[in-house]
Amino acid sequence: MTELSTRDAERGAEPEPLGPDSLTWKYFGDWRGLLIALWAGSMQNMHPGLGAGVEQHSRFFAERWQRLFRSLYPIGGVLYDGPRAAQTALEVRGYHDTVKGVDAKGRRYHALDPDTFYWAHATFFVSTILIADHFMGGIGEAEKRRLFDEHVQWYRMYRMSMRPVPETWEDFQAYWAHMCQNVLEDNKATRDVLEIGEIAKPPFLPWLPDFVWRRVRVLVARNFVWLTVGLYDEPVRELLGYRWTARDEARHRRFGKAVDAVFRLVPHDRRYHPRARAGWRRVRGALPPDAPLVQTPRRNLPPPAERDSPTHYSPRE
Repeated sequence: MTELSTRDAERGAEPEPLGPDSLTWKYFGDWRGLLIALWAGSMQNMHPGLGAGVEQHSRFFAERWQRLFRSLYPIGGVLYDGPRAAQTALEVRGYHDTVKGVDAKGRRYHALDPDTFYWAHATFFVSTILIADHFMGGIGEAEKRRLFDEHVQWYRMYRMSMRPVPETWEDFQAYWAHMCQNVLEDNKATRDVLEIGEIAKPPFLPWLPDFVWRRVRVLVARNFVWLTVGLYDEPVRELLGYRWTARDEARHRRFGKAVDAVFRLVPHDRRYHPRARAGWRRVRGALPPDAPLVQTPRRNLPPPAERDSPTHYSPRE
Protein backbone atom coordinates (compact mmCIF):
# COMPACT_ATOMS: atom_id res chain seq x y z
CA MET A 1 0.00 0.00 0.00
CA THR A 2 1.39 3.42 -0.94
CA GLU A 3 1.88 6.21 1.60
CA LEU A 4 -0.99 8.21 0.12
CA SER A 5 -3.39 5.27 0.18
CA THR A 6 -2.29 4.47 3.73
CA ARG A 7 -3.17 8.00 4.78
CA ASP A 8 -6.57 7.70 3.13
CA ALA A 9 -7.15 4.33 4.79
CA GLU A 10 -6.67 5.99 8.15
CA ARG A 11 -9.95 7.82 7.55
CA GLY A 12 -11.64 4.60 8.68
CA ALA A 13 -10.29 5.06 12.19
CA GLU A 14 -11.88 7.54 14.56
CA PRO A 15 -9.88 10.76 14.21
CA GLU A 16 -8.24 12.08 17.36
CA PRO A 17 -8.80 15.78 18.07
CA LEU A 18 -5.98 18.04 19.13
CA GLY A 19 -5.86 18.96 22.80
CA PRO A 20 -4.55 21.63 25.17
CA ASP A 21 -0.98 20.41 24.84
CA SER A 22 -0.96 21.46 21.17
CA LEU A 23 0.39 24.73 19.84
CA THR A 24 -2.69 25.02 17.64
CA TRP A 25 -4.90 25.30 20.73
CA LYS A 26 -2.61 28.04 22.02
CA TYR A 27 -2.70 30.15 18.87
CA PHE A 28 -5.77 29.53 16.73
CA GLY A 29 -8.65 30.48 19.05
CA ASP A 30 -7.02 33.70 20.27
CA TRP A 31 -8.96 36.91 19.54
CA ARG A 32 -5.87 38.23 17.77
CA GLY A 33 -6.91 35.99 14.93
CA LEU A 34 -9.43 38.69 13.96
CA LEU A 35 -6.46 40.78 12.83
CA ILE A 36 -5.90 38.36 9.96
CA ALA A 37 -9.55 37.95 8.99
CA LEU A 38 -9.10 39.89 5.74
CA TRP A 39 -5.97 37.89 4.96
CA ALA A 40 -7.74 34.56 5.47
CA GLY A 41 -10.83 35.57 3.50
CA SER A 42 -8.91 36.97 0.57
CA MET A 43 -6.40 34.11 0.43
CA GLN A 44 -9.21 31.57 0.41
CA ASN A 45 -11.20 33.41 -2.25
CA MET A 46 -8.21 33.68 -4.58
CA HIS A 47 -8.48 29.93 -5.10
CA PRO A 48 -10.51 29.62 -8.34
CA GLY A 49 -12.99 27.02 -7.07
CA LEU A 50 -13.43 28.55 -3.66
CA GLY A 51 -13.81 32.06 -5.04
CA ALA A 52 -16.45 30.91 -7.51
CA GLY A 53 -18.38 29.18 -4.74
CA VAL A 54 -18.37 32.33 -2.63
CA GLU A 55 -19.38 34.51 -5.56
CA GLN A 56 -22.27 32.29 -6.64
CA HIS A 57 -23.53 30.85 -3.34
CA SER A 58 -22.54 33.06 -0.41
CA ARG A 59 -24.31 36.03 1.15
CA PHE A 60 -21.17 36.88 3.11
CA PHE A 61 -20.98 40.41 1.76
CA ALA A 62 -24.54 41.19 2.85
CA GLU A 63 -23.78 40.29 6.48
CA ARG A 64 -20.01 40.42 6.91
CA TRP A 65 -19.79 40.75 10.68
CA GLN A 66 -22.52 38.21 11.43
CA ARG A 67 -21.06 35.61 9.08
CA LEU A 68 -17.56 36.11 10.43
CA PHE A 69 -18.51 35.85 14.09
CA ARG A 70 -20.86 32.88 13.75
CA SER A 71 -18.38 30.95 11.60
CA LEU A 72 -15.84 31.09 14.41
CA TYR A 73 -18.00 28.75 16.50
CA PRO A 74 -18.06 25.57 14.37
CA ILE A 75 -14.62 26.17 12.86
CA GLY A 76 -13.14 26.57 16.33
CA GLY A 77 -15.19 23.63 17.56
CA VAL A 78 -13.27 21.24 15.30
CA LEU A 79 -10.31 22.02 17.54
CA TYR A 80 -11.80 22.76 20.94
CA ASP A 81 -14.87 20.51 21.27
CA GLY A 82 -12.97 17.54 22.68
CA PRO A 83 -14.76 14.19 22.14
CA ARG A 84 -17.49 16.05 20.24
CA ALA A 85 -15.06 17.65 17.77
CA ALA A 86 -15.44 14.83 15.24
CA GLN A 87 -19.17 15.50 14.96
CA THR A 88 -18.53 19.25 14.65
CA ALA A 89 -16.10 18.56 11.80
CA LEU A 90 -18.69 16.52 9.93
CA GLU A 91 -21.20 19.33 10.38
CA VAL A 92 -18.72 21.86 8.96
CA ARG A 93 -18.04 19.58 6.01
CA GLY A 94 -21.78 19.19 5.48
CA TYR A 95 -22.28 22.93 5.01
CA HIS A 96 -20.32 22.57 1.75
CA ASP A 97 -22.27 19.68 0.21
CA THR A 98 -24.39 21.78 -2.15
CA VAL A 99 -21.81 24.45 -3.02
CA LYS A 100 -21.00 23.58 -6.62
CA GLY A 101 -21.44 24.91 -10.12
CA VAL A 102 -19.61 26.32 -13.13
CA ASP A 103 -17.53 29.49 -12.86
CA ALA A 104 -17.40 32.40 -15.31
CA LYS A 105 -14.61 30.67 -17.26
CA GLY A 106 -16.59 27.48 -17.70
CA ARG A 107 -14.71 25.52 -15.03
CA ARG A 108 -16.69 23.17 -12.83
CA TYR A 109 -16.15 23.47 -9.09
CA HIS A 110 -17.34 21.85 -5.88
CA ALA A 111 -16.50 23.03 -2.38
CA LEU A 112 -15.81 19.40 -1.39
CA ASP A 113 -13.26 18.89 -4.14
CA PRO A 114 -10.27 17.67 -2.08
CA ASP A 115 -7.87 20.30 -3.44
CA THR A 116 -10.34 23.11 -2.82
CA PHE A 117 -11.32 21.98 0.67
CA TYR A 118 -7.70 21.46 1.68
CA TRP A 119 -6.75 24.93 0.45
CA ALA A 120 -9.17 26.49 2.94
CA HIS A 121 -7.65 24.36 5.70
CA ALA A 122 -4.14 25.30 4.58
CA THR A 123 -5.01 28.96 5.11
CA PHE A 124 -6.19 28.16 8.65
CA PHE A 125 -2.88 26.40 9.32
CA VAL A 126 -0.85 29.32 7.99
CA SER A 127 -3.11 31.58 10.07
CA THR A 128 -1.74 29.94 13.22
CA ILE A 129 1.79 30.75 12.10
CA LEU A 130 0.93 34.34 11.21
CA ILE A 131 -0.90 34.96 14.50
CA ALA A 132 2.00 33.57 16.49
CA ASP A 133 4.73 35.17 14.43
CA HIS A 134 3.28 38.66 14.05
CA PHE A 135 1.08 39.22 17.12
CA MET A 136 2.21 36.76 19.81
CA GLY A 137 5.93 37.37 20.07
CA GLY A 138 7.17 35.19 17.21
CA ILE A 139 7.92 31.50 16.78
CA GLY A 140 10.84 29.46 15.47
CA GLU A 141 11.29 26.74 12.89
CA ALA A 142 10.73 23.91 15.37
CA GLU A 143 7.34 25.32 16.36
CA LYS A 144 6.33 25.71 12.72
CA ARG A 145 7.18 22.07 12.09
CA ARG A 146 5.11 21.06 15.10
CA LEU A 147 2.20 23.18 13.87
CA PHE A 148 2.48 21.46 10.50
CA ASP A 149 2.16 18.02 12.09
CA GLU A 150 -0.78 19.25 14.15
CA HIS A 151 -2.55 20.66 11.09
CA VAL A 152 -2.48 17.19 9.51
CA GLN A 153 -4.12 15.69 12.60
CA TRP A 154 -6.61 18.58 12.60
CA TYR A 155 -7.48 17.98 8.92
CA ARG A 156 -8.19 14.30 9.55
CA MET A 157 -11.19 15.38 11.61
CA TYR A 158 -13.06 16.24 8.40
CA ARG A 159 -12.65 12.68 7.02
CA MET A 160 -11.70 14.08 3.65
CA SER A 161 -9.17 12.55 1.26
CA MET A 162 -5.62 13.11 2.49
CA ARG A 163 -4.32 13.15 -1.09
CA PRO A 164 -3.73 16.93 -1.29
CA VAL A 165 -1.98 17.13 2.10
CA PRO A 166 1.81 17.59 1.78
CA GLU A 167 3.93 14.93 3.45
CA THR A 168 6.40 17.21 5.23
CA TRP A 169 6.85 20.82 6.31
CA GLU A 170 9.25 21.30 3.40
CA ASP A 171 6.68 19.86 1.00
CA PHE A 172 4.08 22.23 2.41
CA GLN A 173 6.32 25.23 1.83
CA ALA A 174 6.72 24.16 -1.80
CA TYR A 175 2.95 23.63 -2.08
CA TRP A 176 2.24 27.09 -0.63
CA ALA A 177 4.74 28.78 -2.96
CA HIS A 178 3.21 26.99 -5.96
CA MET A 179 -0.30 28.07 -4.98
CA CYS A 180 0.73 31.69 -4.49
CA GLN A 181 2.71 31.86 -7.73
CA ASN A 182 0.72 29.69 -10.12
CA VAL A 183 -2.81 28.95 -8.92
CA LEU A 184 -4.34 31.88 -7.04
CA GLU A 185 -6.29 34.44 -9.05
CA ASP A 186 -7.26 38.08 -8.67
CA ASN A 187 -11.04 37.72 -8.81
CA LYS A 188 -14.24 39.48 -7.79
CA ALA A 189 -14.71 37.50 -4.58
CA THR A 190 -11.24 38.52 -3.40
CA ARG A 191 -11.72 42.20 -4.23
CA ASP A 192 -15.09 42.17 -2.49
CA VAL A 193 -13.43 40.88 0.69
CA LEU A 194 -10.87 43.68 0.57
CA GLU A 195 -13.44 46.39 -0.19
CA ILE A 196 -14.42 47.42 3.34
CA GLY A 197 -14.59 51.19 2.98
CA GLU A 198 -18.34 51.16 3.64
CA ILE A 199 -18.51 48.22 6.03
CA ALA A 200 -21.24 48.32 8.67
CA LYS A 201 -20.46 49.19 12.26
CA PRO A 202 -19.12 46.18 14.19
CA PRO A 203 -21.70 44.63 16.54
CA PHE A 204 -19.18 44.81 19.40
CA LEU A 205 -19.30 48.64 19.25
CA PRO A 206 -23.00 49.28 19.98
CA TRP A 207 -22.11 52.32 22.08
CA LEU A 208 -20.39 54.09 19.17
CA PRO A 209 -22.70 56.61 17.44
CA ASP A 210 -23.39 55.74 13.82
CA PHE A 211 -22.25 59.15 12.57
CA VAL A 212 -18.86 58.66 14.28
CA TRP A 213 -18.41 55.22 12.68
CA ARG A 214 -19.22 56.66 9.24
CA ARG A 215 -16.44 59.20 9.70
CA VAL A 216 -13.76 56.80 10.93
CA ARG A 217 -14.48 53.66 8.94
CA VAL A 218 -12.55 54.78 5.85
CA LEU A 219 -9.44 55.23 8.00
CA VAL A 220 -10.08 51.92 9.75
CA ALA A 221 -10.52 50.20 6.39
CA ARG A 222 -7.34 51.67 4.95
CA ASN A 223 -5.26 50.54 7.92
CA PHE A 224 -6.86 47.09 8.07
CA VAL A 225 -6.06 46.50 4.39
CA TRP A 226 -2.52 47.75 5.00
CA LEU A 227 -2.18 45.30 7.88
CA THR A 228 -3.41 42.53 5.57
CA VAL A 229 -1.00 43.42 2.76
CA GLY A 230 1.85 43.00 5.23
CA LEU A 231 0.83 39.38 5.79
CA TYR A 232 0.76 38.41 2.11
CA ASP A 233 3.58 36.55 0.40
CA GLU A 234 5.28 38.78 -2.15
CA PRO A 235 3.78 36.97 -5.19
CA VAL A 236 0.30 37.62 -3.79
CA ARG A 237 1.08 41.31 -3.30
CA GLU A 238 2.24 41.50 -6.90
CA LEU A 239 -0.85 39.64 -8.11
CA LEU A 240 -3.12 42.12 -6.35
CA GLY A 241 -1.02 45.17 -7.27
CA TYR A 242 0.17 46.20 -3.79
CA ARG A 243 3.52 47.75 -2.88
CA TRP A 244 5.35 46.97 0.35
CA THR A 245 8.42 48.87 1.53
CA ALA A 246 11.00 48.38 4.25
CA ARG A 247 9.31 51.20 6.13
CA ASP A 248 5.97 49.38 5.90
CA GLU A 249 7.60 46.23 7.23
CA ALA A 250 9.12 48.05 10.20
CA ARG A 251 5.78 49.70 11.08
CA HIS A 252 4.03 46.36 10.74
CA ARG A 253 6.44 44.70 13.17
CA ARG A 254 6.08 47.54 15.67
CA PHE A 255 2.31 47.21 15.54
CA GLY A 256 2.55 43.48 16.12
CA LYS A 257 4.78 43.96 19.15
CA ALA A 258 2.35 46.51 20.57
CA VAL A 259 -0.55 44.06 20.16
CA ASP A 260 1.45 41.35 21.92
CA ALA A 261 2.32 43.71 24.79
CA VAL A 262 -1.33 44.68 25.31
CA PHE A 263 -2.55 41.07 25.27
CA ARG A 264 -0.05 40.07 27.93
CA LEU A 265 -2.22 42.12 30.29
CA VAL A 266 -5.38 40.19 29.34
CA PRO A 267 -6.31 37.15 31.49
CA HIS A 268 -5.72 33.85 29.69
CA ASP A 269 -9.33 32.84 29.10
CA ARG A 270 -10.37 36.31 27.95
CA ARG A 271 -7.87 36.08 25.11
CA TYR A 272 -9.95 33.34 23.51
CA HIS A 273 -13.14 33.11 21.50
CA PRO A 274 -16.07 31.68 23.56
CA ARG A 275 -15.94 28.24 21.88
CA ALA A 276 -12.19 28.01 22.52
CA ARG A 277 -12.58 29.44 26.02
CA ALA A 278 -15.10 26.73 26.87
CA GLY A 279 -12.64 24.10 25.64
CA TRP A 280 -9.94 25.41 27.95
CA ARG A 281 -12.38 25.50 30.85
CA ARG A 282 -13.54 21.91 30.29
CA VAL A 283 -10.01 20.51 30.34
CA ARG A 284 -9.30 22.42 33.57
CA GLY A 285 -12.48 21.10 35.21
CA ALA A 286 -14.07 24.54 35.43
CA LEU A 287 -16.89 23.18 33.23
CA PRO A 288 -18.27 19.62 33.17
CA PRO A 289 -16.91 17.52 30.26
CA ASP A 290 -20.44 17.20 28.87
CA ALA A 291 -21.42 20.86 29.29
CA PRO A 292 -23.47 22.07 26.29
CA LEU A 293 -21.33 23.42 23.49
CA VAL A 294 -21.24 27.21 23.29
CA GLN A 295 -23.21 28.39 20.26
CA THR A 296 -23.29 31.71 18.47
CA PRO A 297 -25.63 34.33 19.99
CA ARG A 298 -28.84 35.24 18.22
CA ARG A 299 -27.41 38.50 16.84
CA ASN A 300 -25.08 36.50 14.56
CA LEU A 301 -27.70 34.17 13.06
CA PRO A 302 -28.48 34.24 9.32
CA PRO A 303 -31.59 36.11 8.18
CA PRO A 304 -34.73 34.20 9.30
CA ALA A 305 -35.60 33.07 5.77
CA GLU A 306 -32.19 31.37 5.40
CA ARG A 307 -31.81 29.66 8.76
CA ASP A 308 -32.89 26.28 7.38
CA SER A 309 -30.40 26.42 4.52
CA PRO A 310 -27.98 23.45 4.53
CA THR A 311 -25.11 25.83 3.82
CA HIS A 312 -25.53 27.74 7.11
CA TYR A 313 -24.50 27.04 10.66
CA SER A 314 -27.68 28.15 12.40
CA PRO A 315 -28.14 26.54 15.84
CA ARG A 316 -31.68 26.11 17.12
CA GLU A 317 -32.67 28.35 19.98
